[in-house]
Parts: sequence; C-alpha cells; structure tokens
Amino acid sequence: MEPYPHTYSVSALTRSAGNVMLSSPQLPDLPSAAPAQFGGPGDLWSPETLLCASLADCFVLTFRAVARAARFEWRSLECRVLGTLESPERISQFTRFTTIARLAVPGGASIDKARDLLERAEHGCLIANSVRGTRVLQVEIVEEPAGIVIPA
Repeated sequence: MEPYPHTYSVSALTRSAGNVMLSSPQLPDLPSAAPAQFGGPGDLWSPETLLCASLADCFVLTFRAVARAARFEWRSLECRVLGTLESPERISQFTRFTTIARLAVPGGASIDKARDLLERAEHGCLIANSVRGTRVLQVEIVEEPAGIVIPA
C-alpha cells in the first residue's frame, strides 16, 4: 500500500441535455444519468447508485483483506447495499445505509469468526466511514458442503 494521502480524480462532462460521461485516468468511461426518481431514464448508473455501489464494493474488498489477514477460508460473499434518501429539514441526504451480506463458508468453519470478520469489514470500510447516514449490517452465513465450487 502507498503512504497517505491518496488522491483520486474523476471528471464529469455533459451538455445541456443527455447523459453525463464520467472519466478517470486509466479507467473506461462510464455514462451516468439522473435516476428515475429524479426524472432520469433509470437505465444508467446515477450518483445515488454509484454511492451505494461504492459502499458494497468497499465492504467486499475490505472483507477480503481482513479475511486474508486472519487466514480465514471462505467461498463467496454477496453484498447488497440499500441506501435511503430522505429530505429531513428540506435537505436531500442519505439517512441510512443497510448492508446485507451473505457469506458462504466451507463446512466446519467458525461462524463466530466469520461474523466477527464481517463486522470488522463493515467498521473498516473507508467509504462507509466517510458517509453520514446511519449504518446497519445484516449478515447471513451459510456453510457449504465440501466439493461445491462457486463459479468466479
């Protein structure tokens, strides 16, 4: 890992009508638009879905690092983030982020350790630590019998 501070650069370009094109050095461009709730087409990533995606992505990557450091064997992790956008005091803001994680572990794995590592990942996620809304973690841990392989 490189020493802090880290800097990330993203640009947004649009015209008076149409999509926004997001770009960042060495990454593919990503079109975005307002979500359907704000009159957009609803078929592209929006700032709202990108924020929730950032939380989900950060959670699974943080879990991967935490599990590796703990030498914990696991099979797959599915994460869904539900962001609740409200307008308290007439200011639109996300007030709640619910992270729903489903972790598959090999049979005989420690469920308590798995739960602890998931909680550590939630507390260590730098994106989640950067938002103001209430954070909730819901976990499901399932044991898979030996011999089952989850496709990559």
